[in-house]
This record gives sequence, C-alpha cells and structure tokens, in this order.
Amino acid sequence: MGLIGKTRTVLEMIKFEHSVFALPFALTGALLAVRGSGLDGRELAVKFAWIIVAMIAARSAAMAFNRVADAEIDALNPRSRMRAIPAGAVSKSFTWGFIAFWSGVFVLAAHLLNPLCLKLSPLALAIVFGYSYTKRFTALSHLALGFALGIAPAAAWIAVRGSLDAQILLLTAAVALWTAGFDIIYACQDHDFDREAGLHSIPVTLGIRNALLVSRLLHAAMIALLVWLARAMDLGLLSLAGVAVVAALLVYEHLLVKPDDLSRVNAAFFTVNGFVSVLFLVFWAADILWT
Repeated sequence: MGLIGKTRTVLEMIKFEHSVFALPFALTGALLAVRGSGLDGRELAVKFAWIIVAMIAARSAAMAFNRVADAEIDALNPRSRMRAIPAGAVSKSFTWGFIAFWSGVFVLAAHLLNPLCLKLSPLALAIVFGYSYTKRFTALSHLALGFALGIAPAAAWIAVRGSLDAQILLLTAAVALWTAGFDIIYACQDHDFDREAGLHSIPVTLGIRNALLVSRLLHAAMIALLVWLARAMDLGLLSLAGVAVVAALLVYEHLLVKPDDLSRVNAAFFTVNGFVSVLFLVFWAADILWT
C-alpha cells in the first residue's frame, strides 16, 4: 500500500470516527469557559478550531500508540487478532510515524492556544499514552482510561481561559466515571482471554456480574456529578434535561448487556455512548448559548 492506503488503514484501525466520544465534552468545557472570558467572536472561533484540532490529534496519536503497545496481545486475542498491525496490514514503524505526526500537530495546536497549554502538552500526551500499559498491572485501568478522556474538558477550559477553575474538574470527574463505566462493559467480552493472559480488569477481578454492577454505580455517580456541575455553574433547565437524556441512555445501555448475554456489547459501547456525548453537548450548548 502507498502512503494514502496505509494512512487509511491506520485511521480504520484506531476507529477515527470514535473521536466523537470525548470531543463533545471538550467543546462543552470550552463553552462553559466562554462565559466571562471577554473574548470576541473571532478569537473564540480560532480557539474552538484549534481545540478541535488538538482533540483529534491527541486521540489519534493515543489510539495508534495503544495499537502498537498492544500489538502482541492483540495477536493472541481471537477478538482482535485481525487488527491492522497483528494482521500485517500496516507496520509498527509506519504507525510510529503516524503517532509522531499527530503528536506534533497536538503540540502545535497547544502552542497556538496559549502558553499554559503548551507547557501542559507533554503531560497530556504522557497521560493518554500511559493508559495503554495500565492493564498489565492494575484492575483500575478503566479509571486510567477515564482520566485520559476526562482531562479533555479541563484542557479545553484552559485553552479558552489560560488558567484552570476547580469547578470544571466536576466535568472531568463525570467524563472519567462515564468512560470507566462503559470500558468495564467492553472489557467483559475479554474476560476469559484477559484472565488467561494475566491481564487486569474489573471483570477479571470481580467477575462479569459484579463488574456490570460497578459499571452501573459509576454511571450513577456520573449523573450526580453532572447535576452538581449544572448547579455550580448556575445553568438552567435545558442542562438538566440533557442530564436526564444522558441518564436514560445509560439505563438503556445497561439493559442491552447481561452477565449471560454479551452479544450486544458493541451496540452498548459504540452506538449508545456516541449519542450520550453528542446529545449532552447539544443540550448544554443550548443552555449556555440561548438561555
């Protein structure tokens, strides 16, 4: 394959379209930061454009890094052995180049946002890259992934304001719990393989039934944090309606998955959570901008 073909293969491998998971929460964080920022329309448009670039770049680099880090594990797992690297569709060296490119784009975007973003960009990359190794030694790897996504709204706040406000950390915590909850669901399908391979997860540690209960508790805590944030930010009814929609979607997600029937994990993981993030942004953006 040529450069374009290899790049397309890597984008398919990292599920580029799933950037939708964290990006809406980052944009919500940015919108919350806009209030009282004193920035004019042109400045805000530039900020939001570079926030989107930074989010796509960080996510692309992190997912490609995860595929390189897990290549040997993926080759042994029946569910993942046909991913691009273990299947030989793309090389590790090409993927490393892809990672370097998008890491550079991320640092450039951080530089163009403000000095604090640039200073924190190496730490952000270390966090999103470091997650890939956590399942080798801790069952809390789901929370590590959650934190990697959860820093997005706080980073977007910093991008707009040039400083951090403690209140936005409520959204960071909410996104972290949401992500950890759905990652536990996803990990249930690898329960047997992870146990045999010596990998750590909540399903391996507690069993699938108890793991799904933990996932429900994490999602319940997420909803509580979102209500807390809406009140702390003095938002209106539209934001609370958005929280209610998110809660309903999460209930539906958990109804799709049962301890003895994991056949609809992909629908729960990919489809429902895509709607969660997008609809959350729609409702909260409407509240912030038009009420």
